[in-house]
Amino acid sequence: MSDYGVKRIMRLWTIHPKYLDQKGLVALWREGLLAQKVLEGATRGYRNHPQLIRFKTSSDPMAAIHRYLLEVYREAQARGYSFDKSKIGDDATDLEKKIEVTIGQVQYEHKLLQQKMMRRDKERSLRLREEKAPCVNAVFTVVEGGVEAWEHVKEEVAAMGGVSFSAFE
Repeated sequence: MSDYGVKRIMRLWTIHPKYLDQKGLVALWREGLLAQKVLEGATRGYRNHPQLIRFKTSSDPMAAIHRYLLEVYREAQARGYSFDKSKIGDDATDLEKKIEVTIGQVQYEHKLLQQKMMRRDKERSLRLREEKAPCVNAVFTVVEGGVEAWEHVKEEVAAMGGVSFSAFE
């Protein structure tokens, strides 16, 4: 819980950070750095957070989170932000095997981000709606399937349609 009684949920977006607004990109950087600390065993909080499952089960969890953060850093650089690259491990480019993510997960996150942007940046939300096949962070490769089992699906996002919830749809 935050200081205001609102539950904080870590979101390590599968979709490419280029789709995020400034607030979302900064939050992703912070949450990615927190995830890195969790995977290093340097913090007790968030150890069992569902967003970390795909990193923990990858062939090299630390290289995977470093590569993930490198993509966030590159997007920040492209926008002229000054994120500290020294906070990312040196093996960010050494990832041998990408993490598989399902098309249903990508679709769900695309809809979720559209919903968030409707509250913060309607123009960005409309541009997102026009994007039919959003790119993913370079640490991932897209495979067939529905929304990932670890995802906490919001009913209002599911109601937007266009999301595969199982591999059999």
